[in-house]
Amino acid sequence: QVQLEESGGGLVQPGGSLRLSCRHSGIPLDQYAIGWFRQAPGKEREGVSCLSAGKGLTYYADFVKGRFTTSRDNTKNSTILQMNSLKPEDSAIYYCAAVPPTALFRLCIVPSSVDYWGQGTQVTVSS
Repeated sequence: QVQLEESGGGLVQPGGSLRLSCRHSGIPLDQYAIGWFRQAPGKEREGVSCLSAGKGLTYYADFVKGRFTTSRDNTKNSTILQMNSLKPEDSAIYYCAAVPPTALFRLCIVPSSVDYWGQGTQVTVSS
């Protein structure tokens, strides 16, 4: 049974940092990438980052490059999203997801590529 559970969301001031964790089980990590997505009220869900199966290659949306980093914590069977220099426009529900191989790696952050979704965690950036 596939399970994805996000944690680490909360309220943070602009310029601050948050560390999201996605604990996953039942997912063969040699076959699935783990992506992070977000959805703000009234907006479509958008891709944030992707950590590939196997070699651990990463891909980021332009609007988070240089601020967000995704990595794997094998000891906890988790994938991490470290978010620095947060902006109010980063406020959203953040979801992790399991993504099967795509024709182009950048397609990993396209929501329609996803096989399995977590329930999401709220991130609010506000003073």
